[in-house]
Amino acid sequence: MQLLDGKALSAQVKAEIKIEVDKIKAEGGKTPHLAAILVGNNGASETYVASKIKSCEEVGFKSTLVRLPETTSEAELLTHIDALNNDADIDGFIVQLPLPSHISENTVMEAVAPEKDVDGFHPINVGRMCKGLPAYISATPFGILEMLKRYNIDTAGKHCVVVGRSQIVGLPMSILMQRNTAPGNATVTICHSRTHNLKEVCQSADILIAALGRPEFITADYVKEGAVVIDVGITRVVDESKKSGFAIKGDVKFDEVAPKSSYITPVPGGVGLMTICGLMTNTLLASKKAIFK
Repeated sequence: MQLLDGKALSAQVKAEIKIEVDKIKAEGGKTPHLAAILVGNNGASETYVASKIKSCEEVGFKSTLVRLPETTSEAELLTHIDALNNDADIDGFIVQLPLPSHISENTVMEAVAPEKDVDGFHPINVGRMCKGLPAYISATPFGILEMLKRYNIDTAGKHCVVVGRSQIVGLPMSILMQRNTAPGNATVTICHSRTHNLKEVCQSADILIAALGRPEFITADYVKEGAVVIDVGITRVVDESKKSGFAIKGDVKFDEVAPKSSYITPVPGGVGLMTICGLMTNTLLASKKAIFK
């Protein structure tokens, strides 16, 4: 069993981005600028946004955080999005999810200009990805592809099972893994809450990607010997033994599954760190007008 070390890989990717940003600055080019809109004070979202801002500093980006109260209306949020769409200094921006229940996430995703949609959620970017055209790839799937690539994991002809069909992870991941690229060329099965014989389907996977948001759902009896296991889940679970009062758990019961795996991602320290690298990479591409001219 080998760990897919997100901490080491993310440091490597960030170092590569910083070298390119330093070169752009030295040649008098524009400093890449990422903005984030945070509505309300969800604890997990606060943590994620703080991590993204810190990563911007590490790679030499400018960053802007727009904080809005929980009571912000959908119309008010759309006004802020329009302002960022029209701000020439902002190369890309994200609206941190989840949003308060009175705001439509789909409406918000569609309001972000596709050329600034560095989260890769806009239908135009999703459509371009499906057709194999240049697009901003959703940050988590991007991070997983980087892991597979940098660890030289062969995916061609393998059976990849994706558990979870979210617009953010499961759906794009299933499309990316079957594309005629490397990583890619896998035979993909996508599973969800209505899948019959879920355990048996997972047991057939050469590559198992768990993205269902249920802590430690995938146990050893879901995994065949030698499988590559990618754990996308990240859930706060009450744990009185911890100073914080909670522990971070993935969708995979790591201690049980790891001995059966050829490769496995830890939680924390796995996919989450690579997700931020995906966002940084997309912002760099946006600043260079590499996707939308």
